[in-house]
Amino acid sequence: MRYLTILSLLFLFLSCENAAPAGDATVAEAAEPAPAPFAERIEAATNRMQASEGGRLIAAAIEAHGGLEKWYTQTPLHFRFNYQPDEGAARDTRIMNDYLNSRAVHTMVSQPDVSYGWDGEKAWMSDTSANPGTSVRFWSLTPYYFEGLPFVLADEGINYEKLEPVEWQGTTYDLVKITYGEGVGDAPDDYYVIYVNPETKLVDALRYIVSYRGFFDDGKHLPEKLMTITEKTEVEGITLAKTYETRWWKGGEPSEVNTRVDVSEIAFRPDTDMSIFDMPSSAGVMNDLPK
Repeated sequence: MRYLTILSLLFLFLSCENAAPAGDATVAEAAEPAPAPFAERIEAATNRMQASEGGRLIAAAIEAHGGLEKWYTQTPLHFRFNYQPDEGAARDTRIMNDYLNSRAVHTMVSQPDVSYGWDGEKAWMSDTSANPGTSVRFWSLTPYYFEGLPFVLADEGINYEKLEPVEWQGTTYDLVKITYGEGVGDAPDDYYVIYVNPETKLVDALRYIVSYRGFFDDGKHLPEKLMTITEKTEVEGITLAKTYETRWWKGGEPSEVNTRVDVSEIAFRPDTDMSIFDMPSSAGVMNDLPK
C-alpha cells in the first residue's frame, strides 16, 4: 500500500575521552559521536525535497509543523478519528500508527472488542462478520495519511510540483501538487494539492482524489474534494489537525460542507509494545484488490 513508511531520527550524542597518561599535558580527543539512527533516511528525504521549488515549500511546512527530527523520534501515534459524512457510512475508531513501518491498528468505538489493521503486508480484521463501514485495506492507513500531513510527504516515490497561488478564505496560498511514481502503492493515480500558508508555512487545506484500485478501474476516481483543517493542536512540539471539513470541488468552486472529522485523544506513545501491530492469529485477512 502506498501509505508510505515514514522516517525517524533519534539524537544520541555519545562521546568519550581517552585517558591521558599521568603527567601528560596533551588533551585527549573526544570520540566521534555515534551516527544517529535514520539520519541517512532523513538526509535523503531532505535532498529530495530541496531539489524542486515545490519540494522546498513542503520542507518548510514540515519544519513549521515541528520538523522531521522531532516527529520521527516519537512513533507510534495514537488518535481517535471520527469521520462523519452527510451520506454514507460513518467511521469512528481509535488508531495506533507505527509510522516508521507503515502499520496500523484500529479499534471500533462502537464495538471495542473489534479491531482491524494493516501489518505492513496484509489487511486483517479480528471479526470478519463486523462492518467497518469501508474497505479495511483502504481505511487502515487513510486517516493517518491526513493526520500525518505534511510529514507523510517526505517519502520516496513522491513528485512535487509548485502551482500558481490561489486565494481561499482571504489568504493567498502557495500550492504544491503531490503525485506518485508509477506502481507506488494501491492508488498510484491519487494526487493531492497542498495549501501552504505563506505566513505561517502551516498546511491549512488540501484538495485530493481517491483512485483506490479496490473501488475503481484504472484511470477512474472520485471527483476532487477540498478538505480544510479548521482547528489545530500542538502535541509534544508537533502541530497536528484536530478538525476537518470536506467539500466536493467542481469547476474550481467548493460545494457546501458534506463531511466533518473530529480528531481527539492525540498522543505519541513511544513506549508501546510494538507486537500490537502484528496480525492476531485468530484474525481474518481482508483483501479487496483485483487479482
